[in-house]
Amino acid sequence: MTIILSILESLLLAALLPLSGWRLLHYFQLESYQLPGFFRSIRRNAKKTVLPFAALGAVLVLCVLAGLHGLIRIVLFGAMAALLFVQAKKEKLKKPFVVTERVKRLIAMHVAVAFVLSMIAGAIALPLRWALPAFEALIIALAAVCAQPIEKHINQQFVDDAKKRLAKNPNLIRIGITGSYGKTSTKFLLRDILSVKYSVLATPSSFNTTMGVTRVIREQLMPSHQVFIAEMGARHVGDIKELVDLVHPTMGLLTSVGPQHLDTFGTIERIKNTKYELIDGLPENGTAILARDGAICEELYHRCPLASKYMPGDLMTASDMEWGPFGTRFTLTDIETGESARCETRLLGEHSIANLLLCCTAARRLGMTPAEIAMGVARCQPVEHRLELLSGGGGVSIIDDAFNSNPVGAKAALRVLKGFPGRRIVITPGMVELGGEEAQFNREFGEQMAESVDIAILVGRKHTQPIIDGLTAKGFPEDKIHVVSSLEESTKVLHAMMQAGDVVLYENDLPDNYSE
Repeated sequence: MTIILSILESLLLAALLPLSGWRLLHYFQLESYQLPGFFRSIRRNAKKTVLPFAALGAVLVLCVLAGLHGLIRIVLFGAMAALLFVQAKKEKLKKPFVVTERVKRLIAMHVAVAFVLSMIAGAIALPLRWALPAFEALIIALAAVCAQPIEKHINQQFVDDAKKRLAKNPNLIRIGITGSYGKTSTKFLLRDILSVKYSVLATPSSFNTTMGVTRVIREQLMPSHQVFIAEMGARHVGDIKELVDLVHPTMGLLTSVGPQHLDTFGTIERIKNTKYELIDGLPENGTAILARDGAICEELYHRCPLASKYMPGDLMTASDMEWGPFGTRFTLTDIETGESARCETRLLGEHSIANLLLCCTAARRLGMTPAEIAMGVARCQPVEHRLELLSGGGGVSIIDDAFNSNPVGAKAALRVLKGFPGRRIVITPGMVELGGEEAQFNREFGEQMAESVDIAILVGRKHTQPIIDGLTAKGFPEDKIHVVSSLEESTKVLHAMMQAGDVVLYENDLPDNYSE
């Protein structure tokens, strides 16, 4: 009877653990099921991911030592697990937790692993069994390791199916796009331009992992599609190569190379070599189009051995540019024929037009005329939260650049803001995921901000200190710096001061798995 009760107790404990760890499971998904990123999230969010579970384990152990009946302990744990679950569900997150088939398999493995650990711990000493909730993050990690062979086998089946679907359309033009910044925006710009002449499928939103691209191919690619554009993201060396092996692109666009995801890559050199995996994977008759950045992209351009390689300005040029509340206007000219067309777009900023020119170069290489390209440019819209020009009402302009800020993009956004008339206001929490150089980048951001804005509203009292240091070092008035603890509070401060003619830049929004 004792053994049966022990088994039942372990089963109930194991079944309730995933409920208590719902927030941790979400963080694991946000980190693309990668353990290094998961543990970084745990460390960054210790108040939410360590302390509640340590307290929960301590309370349950004390219940055992106090001699409370096992049923009472289960009921108490169930109530506390439900409380943690409700708290996790109530959080306002940019990326909600999606209970995919993979998550269901992980939860099942979690229950199995927790049950085994509970039985072993209980056999050693009963209090050890009830201390398990304190180690929920480690149990999730162990369950993920145990599930890895299963996931690898399933993923390979999906990848093989995607490759077969691609092989059925040998005339499909396959284009890969990568870069430290600007790849998602560039992907949609290229889609809009090419759609004037071709039937185009581009991976949606930020689908840029092997399994994300695989899913798009399996679920959305049709025989009628003439062009497939795949965004290729990377957090680790080899990620781009894996995507190239899946898609086999004949054209590759490299938008930028810079200090993005330094926390996983470690060095700029590794980032550079990883981004070059796209260019290196193109066939001999393929086409490479790289940004003219005066730095790493141009270095990689010279490394590229392909005969068909271009930078903006080689086939198409943009001149007579003007910016304003209307967006951007410029003249697009074909270098070879001298043909030109006047273009207008809602896009803002030099780097947005630089990415647009990458796309115009690709379109020209695929046989489109300047007039056709200009029609496509007119269709182009800013990607949501990427220098998106909006009306704030009451004569106020909003520039929404809240998605995943980086040093290059932030600097470009400030240049755009500086070009607007009226009082200029920035709202930002600064930049994250930049490794050991994060504080320095944020200080430089503050220095740049001092030359471009009239009022700075900074979100996060501790994390924004380097920005404050940069602002004050440049003599920015301290009474024009407002530090708040949340985006909601920043909105209240903004509304209290906002007036007609203001332009407000929202620069970056911290990821869901980040907090001070």
